[in-house]
Amino acid sequence: MKPTLQLKLSQQLRLTPQLQQSIRLLQLSTLELNQEIERIVQENPLLELGEEWNAPVAENSFEHSESEDSADFDSAPPEAAASEVKNEPEDNFESDAEWSQENFFSQGTYEDDDHEAPQIPARPLSLREHLNFQICLSQISEREKSIISLLIDSLNEDGYLLQDLDELMEILPAELGISLDDLQDALKYLQCLDPSGVGARNLQECLVLQLQALPADGYRDQAIKVVQEYLEILAAHDFGQIKRLLACDDQSLRIIQKLIVNLNPKPGAPFNSQSERYIVPDITVTKKNGAWGANLNMAAIPRLNINHLYANILRQEHHSSRGLVSQLNEAKWLIKNIQQRSSTILRVASAIVERQQQFFEHGEVAMRPLVLRDIAETLNLHESTVSRVTTQKFMYTPRGIFELKYFFGSHVSTDSGGACSATAIRALIKQLIQEENPRKPLSDNRISNILEQQGIVVARRTIAKYRESIQIPAANLRKSF
Repeated sequence: MKPTLQLKLSQQLRLTPQLQQSIRLLQLSTLELNQEIERIVQENPLLELGEEWNAPVAENSFEHSESEDSADFDSAPPEAAASEVKNEPEDNFESDAEWSQENFFSQGTYEDDDHEAPQIPARPLSLREHLNFQICLSQISEREKSIISLLIDSLNEDGYLLQDLDELMEILPAELGISLDDLQDALKYLQCLDPSGVGARNLQECLVLQLQALPADGYRDQAIKVVQEYLEILAAHDFGQIKRLLACDDQSLRIIQKLIVNLNPKPGAPFNSQSERYIVPDITVTKKNGAWGANLNMAAIPRLNINHLYANILRQEHHSSRGLVSQLNEAKWLIKNIQQRSSTILRVASAIVERQQQFFEHGEVAMRPLVLRDIAETLNLHESTVSRVTTQKFMYTPRGIFELKYFFGSHVSTDSGGACSATAIRALIKQLIQEENPRKPLSDNRISNILEQQGIVVARRTIAKYRESIQIPAANLRKSF
């Protein structure tokens, strides 16, 4: 083929670095945003954190007005918004009249600067420390303490000894001179320590150890027999068969069942030292003048300032500090993007609260069906933006703390031509089961019929799916006597 030259015009959309940062900050949770801000502050000398940012005011809120200079990416998908962002040079820092914080962060102020330092809670004892502390106070030989400590190190986080003693013997060095009888004696001593049931090798042994620690009476002995021989029958709620096997009446079986149900199948669980993950709500919901409204949580918003020292250097010697000029532009973009992030979260949260007024008044049973498209069309946003805003963002309400995604859900048509939220249906199922007769629990088919009488047509399989999603067992497992 003969080589030729052709001139072709094409359009290409690109995301500017500023827009990429806006999108990335929008999808971060509050904790992730704090970590990202701390990293950027360490790298950029033009940025500094406000003193009030880490103040422990989890429930503070303030009235917020939408920022006039909102970013264009809110009203269109990122690809479309990229073509509208102007890539203008920002080296003209002399046009900034002041370098105060109000120029870059005017969302609100704190009136009280006297914040007490948060108290650091003492670290709770682990299961291993709790058990070793007990054997240190016991009047046994050091050799016995060492063997018991060896078994303590073999316990799992629930307090069970899952490793067989014979297997443990094989891995112990022969020069220690520990016999199988020594391990068995040490295990018996371990099983007498607190918490009751620790050192058990299976569930039955764990429950039996806890029952043996109770005062001796006829009911306790019968409960031990049920655990040792009829535990599967009890789990299946076949109370008639248990009464025949024990030759007891209903009252006695109720007492036996109560003894077993009150036992702890995981005695080591309360000692797990896993750090709890705290949620900092981005939005607080309050009622004012008869209507529910959303406010930003001031404590969840990073407060960033421009460093005055470096700012003054730039104003005087900017021609020799091009690196600082670039960092200044990045700092200004970051502060603006944080403001825009807060504004977008508030807009979406306000639209959700406006749609779900009945939920805040009456609870889950009054939840309205809502999808991302509804909020996107109301606020003239793209669905992807609403999805980013509602992910890992939390709302503090008088009914609890909820992720913004919680207020969205599918719907089920009603006989009247309306729609009912899946969340409301789950709440109705939970309410019906709570009010059922424990001797004759409602089946999934019966619940479906009851909802149909209320005008909500839901199949039995859907009822079973919703029931399992809220961790409610089937009717035969809820049966009592």
